[in-house]
Amino acid sequence: MHRLWVQRCLQIQGLNFAPIARNLNSNTASICKIHRKVYARMYPTVVVRPDGSTINIRYSDPRKIIRLPLDLSTLSEEQRKARIEARKPIEKVKIEEEIVDDFDPSKYVNLIKK
Repeated sequence: MHRLWVQRCLQIQGLNFAPIARNLNSNTASICKIHRKVYARMYPTVVVRPDGSTINIRYSDPRKIIRLPLDLSTLSEEQRKARIEARKPIEKVKIEEEIVDDFDPSKYVNLIKK
């Protein structure tokens, strides 16, 4: 459609127009990123509300689950503290093993050849 419009405009101006045999579409840029602001493909996604209920929607980015944030001001003081503590990273406990060095070289003197 666009090619026909351009061809017609050039004919009106008296310019010679040789039609291009190349098909220009969205698949011509296969090596680099396709520069589009709106993607035609929509992906099935699950939205999880703060109360735990779920909704199935169509989303432009390929994501499996979108979790909506919880409003901490609606929680009680104990629940708020528990949520804040759960957000903190868990510290790993380092277990250091004590190596017992009871090697006595005098036991092996008889095995040394002179």
